[in-house]
Amino acid sequence: MSVTYLVTPFHEKDQVKALGARWDPGRRQWYVPEGRDLAPFAAWLPADLQAAHDAVADSLPAVSPPTASSALSLSGGKGVPLSRLLAGVAQSVAQAFPEGVWTLVEVVDARLRNGHVYLEVSERDERGTVLAKSNAVIWASQAERILPGFEQATGAQVGPGIKLLVRARPVFKPQYGFSLEIDAIDAGYTLGDLEARKREIRERLQREGLFDLNKRLPAPWDFNHVLVIAPEGAAGLGDFQAEASRLQTFGVCQFTYAYSRFQGEGAAAQIRVELHSALEQIRLNHPWVPDAVVIIRGGGAVNDLAWLNDYDLARAVCELDIPLFTGIGHERDSTVLDEVAHQAFDTPSKVIGGIERVILQRVREAQSAFDEVARGARRQVEHARRVLQSTYLGIEAGAGRAVATARRDVPALFNEVRTAARQTLKDARQTSQALMREIAGQGPDKTLGRGFALVRDARGQPITSAHGPDVAGAPISIEFRDGHRQAVLGEEVST
Repeated sequence: MSVTYLVTPFHEKDQVKALGARWDPGRRQWYVPEGRDLAPFAAWLPADLQAAHDAVADSLPAVSPPTASSALSLSGGKGVPLSRLLAGVAQSVAQAFPEGVWTLVEVVDARLRNGHVYLEVSERDERGTVLAKSNAVIWASQAERILPGFEQATGAQVGPGIKLLVRARPVFKPQYGFSLEIDAIDAGYTLGDLEARKREIRERLQREGLFDLNKRLPAPWDFNHVLVIAPEGAAGLGDFQAEASRLQTFGVCQFTYAYSRFQGEGAAAQIRVELHSALEQIRLNHPWVPDAVVIIRGGGAVNDLAWLNDYDLARAVCELDIPLFTGIGHERDSTVLDEVAHQAFDTPSKVIGGIERVILQRVREAQSAFDEVARGARRQVEHARRVLQSTYLGIEAGAGRAVATARRDVPALFNEVRTAARQTLKDARQTSQALMREIAGQGPDKTLGRGFALVRDARGQPITSAHGPDVAGAPISIEFRDGHRQAVLGEEVST
């Protein structure tokens, strides 16, 4: 932070405080915050700044409203020449700022011509309103001295969007107007600003409980479909596609691509729009959703990648319900997207390498499972073959024993059967003779002799039922052991 410290007596502290000065307890000194006009604090400025302020004020000619006569005299050619007026301004500026002043600027535009770096710089408030704007230049001799060291220390290049702490000397030239001549850049401030921007986003996401939402999603078990967001035609995308196309050609994994700018004003918003649009189209037109989303871009200056340090884009990644992988820049590069992603890789090539490793792991696991199934099947077949062979041998041996036993036992059994058959025939013969005698001894005479009688109708047919067709009064004949008697049927008596 660049501030201006004041020389303030104790009894005047309330005056500077009322004008907006703040107290630094570490230095025990009042200071003017960055960006505030120093004019109200002229009485308390340090001696060097006081002299510069007074020189600028004294160098400006007093101006009073013109009268009618003065206007007439000016029209007659007695005015101050513009070159003289501007020369006075140039002299005043030179006297006020004999040396450069460390100044905070944000680069709006940068152009290189003949080794000179021409800049447009500004200061904006938190809402983005421009508070000040100026042209600036780093002459070729200075650029050769300061830029390589700055780029090596920060990994950034002087370009649009980057904030710098520069040592700049205000210069006014009658022919070209006002500009700042820069002869030094504080690399530490730029690094601090870039890191501060990331820290602010990181802390806000953590306060809102969003920071590690995507990280907590289950990692993809395998990769069948992947959505890739990248700058169209970029070298990093080409490295990624070299391997991805091979996987897609063989039907291993399908890749869907969406393209966006990755640097410049509005780049983060465009990435977010392309991401959501691509996911919506996939969900509308396909029965599947991606196993992962990949955001990749090749290397570049730190300030080129700094466009990705955007709160809204980082939040969109956190709230995504699909694991997101990043491959942004080189190994030393890091953005907020890398911090909130499910998994961050150093480069686009390493992203596709990571995807390939998972696919290869699944292939190896499937091959191992197949081999285990095949080994198990072979073991079962071999076991069944052994059991079948053993069973067959047992059956064969048992059958042989059974045949041998049968061959040995058949004669004896045959004799037993023959003897038993003869005995059975003999017994049957005796039984049948006895039955015949029994039957012969059971004639009518013997039956009548035991007290039975034989009843016949008028036709001489035996009557065997009390419910015969004969009616009451019909004649009947009753045969006894020793003779016959005639009778008449009476009425049926109920019992």
